[in-house]
Formats: sequence, C-alpha cells, structure tokens
Amino acid sequence: MFEQLSEKAVVVALLFLAWEVLAVATILNIVMKSRSAAGAWGWSMAVLALPFFAVPLYWVLGRHQFKGYMERLREARATHEEAYREHMATMAPHHAVLEGDEIRYGGVLERLSERRFTEGNEVCLLIDGGQTFEAIFEAIESAESYVLVQFFIVKDDGLGNRFRELLERKSREGVRVHFLYDEIGSHKLPRRYVRSLREAGAEIHPFHSTQGPSNRFQVNFRNHRKIVVVDGRVGFVGGHNVGDEYLGVSETYGPWRDTHVRLTGPSVLSLQMVFLGDYYWATRQVPGLNWTTVTPADGSGCGGGHSVVLTLPTGPTGEIEGGTIFFLNAITRAKRRLWIASPYFVTDESVRSALQMVALRGVDVRIMIPGKPDKYVPWLATFACLGEMEAAGVRVFRYVEGFLHQKVLVVDDCLAAVGTANLDNRSMRLNFEVSAVVLCEDFAKQVASMLEVDFARCREVGASDYTDRPLWFRMLVRLARLFSPVL
Repeated sequence: MFEQLSEKAVVVALLFLAWEVLAVATILNIVMKSRSAAGAWGWSMAVLALPFFAVPLYWVLGRHQFKGYMERLREARATHEEAYREHMATMAPHHAVLEGDEIRYGGVLERLSERRFTEGNEVCLLIDGGQTFEAIFEAIESAESYVLVQFFIVKDDGLGNRFRELLERKSREGVRVHFLYDEIGSHKLPRRYVRSLREAGAEIHPFHSTQGPSNRFQVNFRNHRKIVVVDGRVGFVGGHNVGDEYLGVSETYGPWRDTHVRLTGPSVLSLQMVFLGDYYWATRQVPGLNWTTVTPADGSGCGGGHSVVLTLPTGPTGEIEGGTIFFLNAITRAKRRLWIASPYFVTDESVRSALQMVALRGVDVRIMIPGKPDKYVPWLATFACLGEMEAAGVRVFRYVEGFLHQKVLVVDDCLAAVGTANLDNRSMRLNFEVSAVVLCEDFAKQVASMLEVDFARCREVGASDYTDRPLWFRMLVRLARLFSPVL
C-alpha cells in the first residue's frame, strides 16, 4: 500500500515539476516577447500566482503576433511575380499625389500599409442593412466573371439563405464564387450551408486562423473583414455581416444601425488584393481575377467620381500595430472635429490620452457607442473611462434607438473612414480588419451629416453614469477593465 502511495506521489511530484518548468519557460517567453512592460508584469504575476490556470490561458490568449501570414504573402508574390508587377503597373497611373492637408491626413497611412491612395473613385454611403444588401445583391446579379465574398459572421437564417441561394444560382450560371468566412465568428454555421454552396460549384473556405504549428491554439486571432468584390469593378466594405439582425429584424436588438460603402474605380482592385491575401493564406491558391482593367468612376453617381481612396488593411501580422496607428493618426491630425462611431470603446492609455489631448486643444471630439450591449464585458469596461473622458472634454454618446454597430470616423472636413475596425484593443491588435479611408471634402460632409442624425438619437453620458451606480456594478466595471487587452 505504501509503495503504491509512494509511486503516485512520485508521479504527482514529477507532473508538478514539469508544470513548474513550463511556467518558467512561459515567463521567459512573456518577458522576451511582450510589447509592453505592463503586459509582461501582468502575465508574469498571473503565471506565478496561478500557474495551472494562467499558463494555458497565456498560450491561447497572450500572443500578439499572427505567425506565417506575411511569409505566405511573400511566397505568393514570388511565385506570381510577373502578374504582381503587371497589377502594380496597372495601378500606377491611378495613384494620387497627395498635397497640402492630404499629406497631413494620409501620408502616414500610405507608409503604414505600403499602399497608395488612388484617385478617380466613387464612394457611396450605404446606411443600414436594407440599402447595403440591396446594393450587394444587385451587384452580384450583374456578375459576369466572378464574385469574391468574405464575412466574419455568416448565419443560416433568412438573409443568409437568400445570400446563399443567389451565389449558388450565379455559380451554376458559370460565375466563379470564392467565399471566405471566419471559422470562429461563424462557428454556428451548419455544414449543410457550406456543403450546399460547394455542390453548386462555389469555392468556400474558412480562414483557418489556427493553421500552422505556431498558431494551433491561437483562437484569439479573428478575421473580422467584410468584403464583396464583383468582377473587379465594384466593391463593398463596412460593418455588416450576413444575418437577419443586420436588417434590423432581431427581437433582441431591434433596429440595427450600421454603415457600409460601395466603391467603384481603382480602389476596388486594391480591395481585391486584400481579399486575395486572405484567400491565399486559407487555400494556397491564386484564382484568376481581373487585374488589368481599371475603370475610373464616370462621376455620374454618388461622390462625383473624384474621391481619393485608400483601402487600408490592418492585422496582427507585423511588428507595428497597424490598427493602433490608424486610430492615433486620425485622432492626432484633427484640427476642428473628430467624430467616431463604434460598438465598442475599450482602448489602451495611448489612445485615451490622444483623445484627451486633442479635446484639450479645442477639437470637437465625440464618441458614439451603443446604449444596449451585445457583449456585456466590453460594454461594462466602457464605463471605467467615462470620468477621464469627461474631464478632458471628450463627449461620449450612447445610441438609444436600437443597436449601434457601425465603424465610422470623420476628421474635420477632409478625411472619413468606413470599415470593420472597432475602437477597441481587439481591432487594434488582434483582428484582421480593413477600412476604406477617403480623402474627399464632399464625402466627409456626407458622413458628418449622417452622424449628426445618429447623435440626435443618442443620450450623452459622463462620469455620473459610473459613479452613481451601486458598488457591485462599479466592481464589475473594474473587473471587466482588467480584460480590456483581449476584449
């Protein structure tokens, strides 16, 4: 009996020792690879205090860089070097030469993305789901060669099945359909949905964020992009996913406030390149697409055909936090007005300090966030910063007529952006995002007018919305804020 107990004790001791060795190795990894000293201290203390809980949590949630993606892009460019050069040569005549304030607002973004703003684009605001999906369906109906589709969430409901049936019909008519979805965002999507599209001839694939040995457990990275491109001549990007709630028919959320844009002109090929990078990561395939024919907008539609546009992808693939730089650039460039609409407002100190700085400089800084939550932890974390925002003159508004999901910003009367990036740490550091950044006074004024209508449907909030709450609520807020780096 004692010998059996002794053997069990030895096994337990060895397992405990092995786990301690793993904990030490984890701390070394944290110290060597954490972006900030605060993050390194936080994770290290957690591993020391609760090694059996914190070690696996770190290896799932703690990494900030997605491994292998840029290497795969370089591989694709090397393999298809001639086609890539032809594409760049085709785009060159449409590159915009930024001047004056355009350099101030857009110069950093060109260097950040290694892309150029293009001129001769038409950008049309699509307000809410009805306008958005009517325009998307109309464009797909007109497809002659191919349709590129990418969404974070795809649902097997009324809108989702209308979308699927349209793509299946176009596929049977000979139009190639290439479809990407995020396997975490679309985890409820049934296999029969995917199987039905494949049987109709569509190429549909998950993004495969856990592809590769170093990403095996990295469920914290998400591809949050929403892209549709038809024949390389018209593109769509914005906040909508595919599901009935995005049409405002959800009993839980009621009216759904969201924004998309329709692009024509050379910016569509740039958006197409963003999709192709993700598609190559997921499939190691390069489908034949239109890279040679760029038709500038004729000026007859919305936007007048003279918008200067950059399709800006950001993601956790490099040493620079592109999402953070995107927001900091917009914030610090503001002279008169900075309005941001986002379903989440959970940022680090650098972004909050930048918002306070420009507000203290006299800029009209407004943040619009939802009145009702879809995710309670990020919603709670927002309350923690209301006092410091109010003290600096940053005005925060809660949208009360339904649920706010749009990701929109406008800076002065010069720059506006519509895309997929939220004002939160996840979009700045962990998600693959894409935004249409537009340098056009007319478009900036359109976006500002749209947001003025939205602000009229809001309630302004401040420090008292936190301080006047019960103690238990304030404790929940502070606890939620601890998780802000991964929210």
